[in-house]
Amino acid sequence: MDIREYSNSAPNGLDRRRHRRHTVNVQIEIRPEGTDVPLRLETTDLSRRGCYVQMIMPLATGKRLDATLWLGGVSIYLRGVVVTRHPGFGNGIMFEKFEGRSEQILNAYTDELAGK
Repeated sequence: MDIREYSNSAPNGLDRRRHRRHTVNVQIEIRPEGTDVPLRLETTDLSRRGCYVQMIMPLATGKRLDATLWLGGVSIYLRGVVVTRHPGFGNGIMFEKFEGRSEQILNAYTDELAGK
């Protein structure tokens, strides 16, 4: 899978996201591959397939990670990859694999945000 396919930094400026992005602050804990130190952050944007997190020193593009998101008191677990890096601002993370019912819980949460 080519992560550039999912990046929102298209040369022509078009947004190629497949799922609606919601501006919402959700607690997230990420554990980058190769480290035991979790990072506790908040999302600034969330969709069914990814999120954006603010970080002064963002992770490298392509870095794989495990994450826990807390959605309305329910935690979900997933695996993702960093697809965008903006030094001094943060990272865009694409969700790749969900554990258990995590994907269904996230979909229900984003549907609620969309007013469905």
